[in-house]
Amino acid sequence: MSRVLIVADAKIGPAVALLAAIAQSNPFAEVSIGLVSELNSGAIDLSGAMVCPLTLDVPSNLVFPGEDVFRFCRHVSAARDRVQEQLQVPTGDGNFWLPVVWTAKGPLYAEAIGAEADQESGELSYFQPVHLSDVWRQQLYDLAYRLLKLVNAPPATYLIQFGFVGERICFDRLWPFPAAPAIASVGVQVPDLFVCHWFCLTGAPIYDLQISDR
Repeated sequence: MSRVLIVADAKIGPAVALLAAIAQSNPFAEVSIGLVSELNSGAIDLSGAMVCPLTLDVPSNLVFPGEDVFRFCRHVSAARDRVQEQLQVPTGDGNFWLPVVWTAKGPLYAEAIGAEADQESGELSYFQPVHLSDVWRQQLYDLAYRLLKLVNAPPATYLIQFGFVGERICFDRLWPFPAAPAIASVGVQVPDLFVCHWFCLTGAPIYDLQISDR
């Protein structure tokens, strides 16, 4: 592996974070960020490149591990229906995320991420950790494990977006990569979610996830 192409949309923050994570772990790798528009126009040569999509809006002819999972994640309404019918979990809108580092040896569950809107701009900023009760944690871990098994998810870092209905967790959607909320883990979690994603994609071992003391 010498060439890595990170596929991104216009919001390239997560792609920049993944590029930094790869450079830290594999300093000799040739890493670049390609926008979906560039791929659609044929401006990027994919031959010999390891493709790492960080957007659901990937070209239909792009070949990469986890294509079926991306398709599931892209169709949010159908995904909710399937979760409700097959996993018996309520669905609805949510503004919290459970990161799941889905390794070849099993899952590692990171601390949840929350969001708050800037009072002036309305833009969301993300923070980690969100402290959850043991009851909610167990509901989330059970949902995450059964869902990723259901979709036959390959190793990667996933975000389960969720909310609350009374005393129960409700499923919003699944992200098959470290999306924007994962930026909250940089400088907070060791290793951060972008390093974890890269390790999952390349089969490097991950032994533990910790929140730093800073």
